Amino acid sequence: MTIRIGIVGYGNLGRGVECAVKQNPDMELAAVFTRRDPESLSILTKEAKVCSIKEAKDWQGKIDVMILCGGSATDLPEQTPEFAKMFHVIDSFDTHAKIPEHFAKVDEAAKAGGKVAIISVGWDPGLFSLNRLYANAVLPEGSDYTFWGKGISQGHSDAIRRIDGVKDARQYTIPVEGALKAVRNGENPQLTTREKHTRECFVVAEEGADLERIEREIKTMPNYFADYDTTVHFITEEELQRDHSGIPHGGFVFRSGKTGWNGEHSHIIEYSLKLDSNPEFTSSVLTAYARAAFRMAEDGMKGCKTVFDVAPAYLISKSGEEIRKHLL
Repeated sequence: MTIRIGIVGYGNLGRGVECAVKQNPDMELAAVFTRRDPESLSILTKEAKVCSIKEAKDWQGKIDVMILCGGSATDLPEQTPEFAKMFHVIDSFDTHAKIPEHFAKVDEAAKAGGKVAIISVGWDPGLFSLNRLYANAVLPEGSDYTFWGKGISQGHSDAIRRIDGVKDARQYTIPVEGALKAVRNGENPQLTTREKHTRECFVVAEEGADLERIEREIKTMPNYFADYDTTVHFITEEELQRDHSGIPHGGFVFRSGKTGWNGEHSHIIEYSLKLDSNPEFTSSVLTAYARAAFRMAEDGMKGCKTVFDVAPAYLISKSGEEIRKHLL
C-alpha cells in the first residue's frame, strides 16, 4: 500500500521531505500546502498538487500523513495541534524546554481526532534522544554529554529571522574543543551550558534597522541564546549568500559510565553525525517516522508520541523477515 504524504510549508525542510519521499517507493507526495500564493510555487514532483494552507481541511481522507515543516518558534505550536485533529502528523518541534507543553496540547488534539501525532522528530531531538536513552539504559551509572556542530541550526536561524528588522540570518553552533576533548578522555567534566558551546550569528539587517537592538534581542533570547556566549556579525546579503549558503551540521552524543561491583571499569559510548545538509537529513528522519505513524495508526494507536514510543521496525520499509536476516 502506498502512503500518501502531504507537506505543510515549502522551505528548506519541505523541499527536503519532497526529495526523501522520492527515495521511498512505498510513498507518494500528494500535495504541498503553503501560505504563499500556490500559483507562485514550483515544486519538483509534477504529479503533486500545490494548495493554499487554508484548503488542507478539504484533503482529509486523501492524505495519510501530513509532515509539518514550519519553525518551532511560532508555526508548530499552533499548526501541530490544529492538523493533528484532521491527519496523522509528524513535526520537528525542537525547543527542548517546551516539549512537555507541546506534547500535552498535541496529545489532546490527536486523541480528539483519533489520529497519531509524532512530535520532535529529527536528529536532536530525535536520533540523538534515542541514543541518550539507549546509553542511559545500558550504563545507568554515568554522565551524558551532547555537543552540536559546528553547523547551522535551522531553528536558531529562524528565531533570529523573526526579530523585527532582520532580513536574513544564519546561526552556527560551535562545540568548545576543550570540553569535547575532556569528555572523550573520560575525565567526566562538570560542564555548564556556556562551557559546552558558543553561538555565532551572521545577520543581514534591513536598511535603517537598529543594530544594537537586534544584537541585544538575539543575545537575551530565552531558550535560544541567553545561556550561551554569542557573537553577532552584521553582514551584507551578498556576503551571506557567498559565505553561508550551505546548511551543514552534525554533533556528538556521549555517555560515560562505569560497570563492575565497585565501578572499576570505565566505558564511553559515542554516537556522531556529520551532515552535508541539515534540512535534507532532518527531512529524511521525518519521512521515516511518517511511515511509522501510518503503521501505528493501522495497529489502532492514537494520540501524541515521541521517538521513544516508536518501535524501530515501524520505521523501515523492509519486512520483519528481511530486517532479521540482514540487519539483526
